[in-house]
Amino acid sequence: MKYEAVIGLEVHVQLETKSKMFTRVPCGYGQEPNSLTDAVVLGLPGALPVMNFEAIEKSIKVGLLLDCKIADTCKWDRKNYFYPDMPKNYQISQFDQPICEGGEVEIEMPGETPAKMGEHRIVKLTRIHLEEDVGKLTHFVNDSLVDYNRAGSPLLEIVSEPDLFSPEETFAYLTSLRNSLIYAGISDCDMEKGQLRCDANISVRPVGTQTLGTKVELKNLNTISGVKNGVEYEIKRQVKAIQSGEEILQETRRWNPDQRYTTSMRSKEMAHDYRYFPDPDLMPVKINQKWIEQLQKELPEKPFDKQRRYLSDLDLPYSITSALCPDLRLCEFFEEVIKSTKDPRKAGNWVVNDLLRELGSNRDNENSLSITDCPVSPKHLSELLGLIEKGTISNNVAKDLFPEIFSTGKLPSVLVKEKGLELKSDESELESICALAIKDEPSAAEKFKGGKEGAINALKGAVMKATRGQANPKVVDEILRRLLS
Repeated sequence: MKYEAVIGLEVHVQLETKSKMFTRVPCGYGQEPNSLTDAVVLGLPGALPVMNFEAIEKSIKVGLLLDCKIADTCKWDRKNYFYPDMPKNYQISQFDQPICEGGEVEIEMPGETPAKMGEHRIVKLTRIHLEEDVGKLTHFVNDSLVDYNRAGSPLLEIVSEPDLFSPEETFAYLTSLRNSLIYAGISDCDMEKGQLRCDANISVRPVGTQTLGTKVELKNLNTISGVKNGVEYEIKRQVKAIQSGEEILQETRRWNPDQRYTTSMRSKEMAHDYRYFPDPDLMPVKINQKWIEQLQKELPEKPFDKQRRYLSDLDLPYSITSALCPDLRLCEFFEEVIKSTKDPRKAGNWVVNDLLRELGSNRDNENSLSITDCPVSPKHLSELLGLIEKGTISNNVAKDLFPEIFSTGKLPSVLVKEKGLELKSDESELESICALAIKDEPSAAEKFKGGKEGAINALKGAVMKATRGQANPKVVDEILRRLLS
């Protein structure tokens, strides 16, 4: 019997706000442990929560970005559990009246080749709710330490329907969701810093059936590729267990990324285990249409919408758009460049090939430079493309010059002048060099005269070699054809 997987993801996104969800204590990463706390974070007697307005606005934006139904009224509930990472012994969350319901995420599956677009489809969402984050536990051999710096930070939980059916789809879903959230300025979504975390709910069932199998929750998925690998292993584990006559238990399992297997942590909790009840210290939030319309205007173009625009309006190939569109800052750089160039495709090629190559090769502590740290500005690249279009320098000279532009930050026109790299267009000077090339390459000259058009390239190559690449190719072509006729 063949089996198929059914997967739902719970994605936790730490919102980029200055302060925590219910207190003015700043949000931060890498600070001295337990330095970002106060009476509210630590749950001291008498401390009362006050809502973070910016976190609510960003949550509404996410709902609009993902085509959710924004609630007219959402309320706060206490999720009760006893664990060292939550000093109050309850987490302020949203249970039966979340801020967003429904929604969808567009995903793209890998194409047959990197240069070919893959299939797009929609993954349905169940809900999005806002809550406070918990602290971080660090485990040692005999002890565990807790850091409450993260506790109380605004956390958005995005819950998908069981609408994913392969490890590859989970990877595509997380990649698409992450790109959209970064575009909208919701979060940096840095999984290393805990700004984006994911739990996967996985079950398997015989192909052709509709009833869901027993669900297993998978935790400790710390990278997007880790989610894919963990889900892939868990699917195989469950199928093997069923085929061996074992019963799948509803439980929470931990993914071990180093040894690439899952282990049981605990039986899976049900909603009633948390004894949800409305938080008596917080009033419900009412959201009117005017507020929603105002926030809708602040949303950026979605990544896939931008890609479709680049493909249709700018006639860029998929290979360029797939490199540009996941990175909003790179797109902004590209769009600034094409304001002053006639050829968006050529500009795109320079950005995704030459610029990204230099960013990747200039490493600091094993990390590539980002476009925000780039010493080459849109003005640099626009000017370089302009010099090529005007015939001041050749494309090959520009390619050779670009690493120096990147390393020095000097404008291309300055370096071209300093190095004397302008193309030679003096016909009298070039005519003698072309005549010598025809004399030295009689076979190529005869082939061209005999009707073989491509033979002229050997003559052009000889001229370019003689002038160290500084002859104007257009002028050389005209002179050679005139002499050969």
